[in-house]
Amino acid sequence: MRGFRWPPPPDSGPRTWGPGPGGPRTGRPALPEPETELVATPHGVELERLVTGTGDPVTVFAHGLGNGIATTRPFGSGVTGRRVFFQFRGHGRSEAPAGPWTYLDLARDLRAIADLGGASRAFGASLGAGALCSLLAESPERFEKLVFFLPAVLDQPRGPVAHGRITALLEAVESGEASAVADVVSLELPAAVRNTPAGWAYLRQRLDQLLRDGLADGLATLAEQAPLRDASALAAVTAPALVIGCAGDDLHPVEVAEQLAAALPRATLHVYDRPGVLWSERADLRERISGFLNE
Repeated sequence: MRGFRWPPPPDSGPRTWGPGPGGPRTGRPALPEPETELVATPHGVELERLVTGTGDPVTVFAHGLGNGIATTRPFGSGVTGRRVFFQFRGHGRSEAPAGPWTYLDLARDLRAIADLGGASRAFGASLGAGALCSLLAESPERFEKLVFFLPAVLDQPRGPVAHGRITALLEAVESGEASAVADVVSLELPAAVRNTPAGWAYLRQRLDQLLRDGLADGLATLAEQAPLRDASALAAVTAPALVIGCAGDDLHPVEVAEQLAAALPRATLHVYDRPGVLWSERADLRERISGFLNE
């Protein structure tokens, strides 16, 4: 990746082809990748895991489709106790058993990691929020506190925009072409961030991970599925929940967040007025999540 030049780096970014730092010289870099471990699960699928922090309570963090530990870690930066991050099947170094897969399979991955780590609280982002919903439909009392960030789907499959984006990402990663992957991943960034040092660092990190580890073909069918048959399946969940949505986010419609908050008996809904909150509302988002979980 050292010679990769798409998109053109920002003015403060690297300008040479020779040895030296491969990232931008200024701006906040993405979190470095820590050393992870592979853990065996009762359902026979080895999953990649990272545990940080000490003591209780324990919170498990479930990532979105095509993302992973690195992109999920910032959500737990202010959360007390131990924090358990992992990669769903087909992501990172986790195994990719023969598909097709369902949200029940993802819920099984999440449950196994939560049980092995003794987690009493759970955070789910996008795909991870769907897996968490699927788990709660079967075990409504499993967790004491819940956070759902940008839920993408509940009891209806994803819309055509989201389905197209997911398909494009899987095809780009399968091609192995850095520029094709960059074309898709760059859409995750707000337009104002794409040509900044911080945006360049994020893009480079995502490309490094996706081109190194790939994404399993079994993920493709998840875009056509929903985690629940009916949102009323969550009526028995008694844990306090925080649901976070964004207006104007095509991949994570605010209506899904509103529907999820209405289905959970003890939910608080917060909606940001524009997408890209990891860039524009990072401090507020971190404080909102940690404040809720640390109460």
